[in-house]
Amino acid sequence: MWPVLPSGQLNEEFDWPIKGLLLPNSPPMKKPIHKAPEQYVPVRLRVLRNGDKNKARAHIVISPDISPGQKMQCTEILNLPSAARRLFNEKGKEVFTLKELQRDELVYVSCGERWINPDLSIAQQKKQIFLRNLASDISKIQTFCSMHKIEALVLEVQSDIVSGAKLAVRKPIFGKEKQIIEPEEKQMQKNALTSENASSEILDSHARAHLRMKACHTLLRYAWQESSHNFDENDSLPKKMEDGLFENMEPEKKYSHSPKQSKLQKLCHQQFEYRDGQIISYAVPHLVLGVRGPNLRSGVEVVLVEKKADDCHQCWMHKEDSRTFHLVSNPDLVLAVSMTKARDEVCGYPVIAQKYKPHNNGASNQKWNYMKSTKAFMAFQSTSLDKEITAANYAGVCTSSVIREENIDQPGYYYLSPSGKKKTMLCLACGRSVRAEKGLKQLLPGLPFLCASASKTQKPFSHGPFKVMDVATTDLSSREAENTLSYYEEHLLSLRMKTCTQVVSHCGMAVTNQKAVKIIAYKNGDGYRNGKLIVAGTFPMLLTECTEQLGLARAASKIYTKDGTTISSLRNLVLWALDESRIQRDSEEPKEEADTVGTEETPVKRNSRMKVKTKSSPKSVTSDSLDDIDTSLLTRILRNPIAIWVSCGEPFLSPNALKKAEKIERQNWLKKDKILADLDVMKHKMRQLKGRRVAACQPATMVPNKSPVQLVVVEGGWTEQTQEEIKLMDLIRHTEAHLSEVQELQSKRNSLIAPKCTAFKQSNLYKQPNAKRVWIYLNGGRLEDGTYAWGKTISELLNDCSSRLKLAHPARALYTPDGEPVHSWDDIERDMVICVSTGHSFRTQQELKQLVEIRANYARICRQQGPQATDIVLSPSIKLPSLVPSHTEFLAEPS
Repeated sequence: MWPVLPSGQLNEEFDWPIKGLLLPNSPPMKKPIHKAPEQYVPVRLRVLRNGDKNKARAHIVISPDISPGQKMQCTEILNLPSAARRLFNEKGKEVFTLKELQRDELVYVSCGERWINPDLSIAQQKKQIFLRNLASDISKIQTFCSMHKIEALVLEVQSDIVSGAKLAVRKPIFGKEKQIIEPEEKQMQKNALTSENASSEILDSHARAHLRMKACHTLLRYAWQESSHNFDENDSLPKKMEDGLFENMEPEKKYSHSPKQSKLQKLCHQQFEYRDGQIISYAVPHLVLGVRGPNLRSGVEVVLVEKKADDCHQCWMHKEDSRTFHLVSNPDLVLAVSMTKARDEVCGYPVIAQKYKPHNNGASNQKWNYMKSTKAFMAFQSTSLDKEITAANYAGVCTSSVIREENIDQPGYYYLSPSGKKKTMLCLACGRSVRAEKGLKQLLPGLPFLCASASKTQKPFSHGPFKVMDVATTDLSSREAENTLSYYEEHLLSLRMKTCTQVVSHCGMAVTNQKAVKIIAYKNGDGYRNGKLIVAGTFPMLLTECTEQLGLARAASKIYTKDGTTISSLRNLVLWALDESRIQRDSEEPKEEADTVGTEETPVKRNSRMKVKTKSSPKSVTSDSLDDIDTSLLTRILRNPIAIWVSCGEPFLSPNALKKAEKIERQNWLKKDKILADLDVMKHKMRQLKGRRVAACQPATMVPNKSPVQLVVVEGGWTEQTQEEIKLMDLIRHTEAHLSEVQELQSKRNSLIAPKCTAFKQSNLYKQPNAKRVWIYLNGGRLEDGTYAWGKTISELLNDCSSRLKLAHPARALYTPDGEPVHSWDDIERDMVICVSTGHSFRTQQELKQLVEIRANYARICRQQGPQATDIVLSPSIKLPSLVPSHTEFLAEPS
């Protein structure tokens, strides 16, 4: 997101806090000028090609950082087939910065592929590379098979029908076309009648009368509002295609107790009307299809916008011959379905504005059919060949595998021979694969051709966009595409099984008779959930498969059994499984044999069992060889998969303990729910008792009393609680106290468990900052002239106040608006108003004005009467004679 000015332009010179809007698809942020780039120390490294085991061929490279220039240097020195893209150390860990490397450390350079272990033999390396390339080719075929037979899809609003809502194409809502064609009032009548017939036994006569009135009521429509059920003659969509439009969808139930309001609401998302050059939402007529932004480009999303007659960004021109809708503001852009993303059954394919393709094939995602009767926009309304070529272009498959031997009009590239006489034409997928080698040019429309990859004489293009498959032998026609895909998937699975059963030792020697172990792997901490079946022949292969199958964030490093035993090799795992099966078999023996204490046979068996266990499970053995284990026992053990728990380095979390904790937690929640339910029942009963007492309005009883202070005592009456209410209130208070204790125990248990479980799961990204934002203003100034400041401590807030208020001296003290000093960070709250001072005591605005007036008078007197006018001399005070007669004088006067 990027801030913009009120005028709509990008605010590149922004400073927080700011006021404005947020704009999506923003340009990258510029790096600050004052920040100096980080200095890298030059490092001397030894580089080798990926998978090269001859370390004597290593080249010396000195580079300050991993820059494109450095990778280009590695490409030239090692004579790589393509540009160098990735670096790995000797252990296979990918290197991103030189801080992780030491001087003269060996580094393997890759062209983008994954790390190849140099300890493997050349044959094993080639097998791994072949399997990876074959899997890449199969993924392209899978993408093609998922798109080449696209069913009937209609235009739909993804979310609520509001301005800015995105659009997509999905399957139609209703199962029968007649239900969409019928007018709204007929649908209402039909739903009401079926509802009456189905629910006549449930509803009363009054409700059935309302249903009859709704069925008889018809909405008034003018002649120009009646929708025609006949299709236009110019509409070239075949009638069979229209009849089978909704046949694959689930039909609506024959009877329903209420009208299908949810389906009717969803139907509004799929109904549009093309009128006056605008595609208008039928449910909300003031919203139309349009694009946003002054800079239009291919790939911009089409959204719902407010209807404006003079906005050319929401006007579309329909061309019936090509079945396209062109944008009036830019006719080169048409309404299209984006196929770059994988298909999502929930959201469907997004709708964009794409550059127009004038070819007859390869542009089915740009072709629409507007059906006026159903108010629906049908996508991919083209021939099956056009759909297959479009799917092949987006999946990266050569079109010659689809059409075999036929020249068709399709987008593509061409290049001329060195003599300039021969022209070689390639499809889009093949052109992308060789565009770095040949000077390709784009073909003009209207020139039918067959891709050169299908030609037997063009050997350089025999693979085309594939890495190992041959284009000529790969049949992806409409009838054979699924069969071809299943064949290659089975072939890849068999090759992987053969590769997994072969164990490669650390010296590079292959052991052909190595037995594979079946393992069911769980993620540490997940208990018995989401297990993956893995077949491995070596321990490193097991770690690699566990990392990929379980989707771990880091490489798997530790493996545990269900009792917490750490496994370091496949031999130790099999030996542990042998001991576990022996213990389980002994536990299933009859109790009579297990409980015999007086015989001499029992201790002998126990001692022999302990000797076998100590002998057959050496912890120091790390080899994967299983030759010295009994074949019959090994066959019985390897028949069923062994359960393991995979960790990235964190300690073992017992699955039984997790299961027990979940069970206890579930019981606590059920106990809490029962207490809450009982509490609600008691409170309801209390309200009933109180209501009955108040509604009765029974008068109180006057009871005489012998006390002279209160002769009559009032007892009972509707204002006094009964004994049942008092007992029930005591029970409610006791239950609430018990509920608070249960909640306190749950909170304590969660506080103890949460740090252990989330210590290694959470990162600094999820830790919320403890900074506070306050409104600050200068001491003696106005509150309106202030600004916001942030800080985590008092000192940090004072520094931010000095910079925000641009003070000549640093801020030293903080006060509240009432003049109370702020000393503690806990006294500061979010959005609090604070007065900032540079060292002076707290002053109000009136006090500051008085101080300014005093200084102004002083300066004015000095200017008018000279500097001596302000010289003030203070003399000691003289005691003046008293003017009040003393007490003796009053006595001396005659009376």
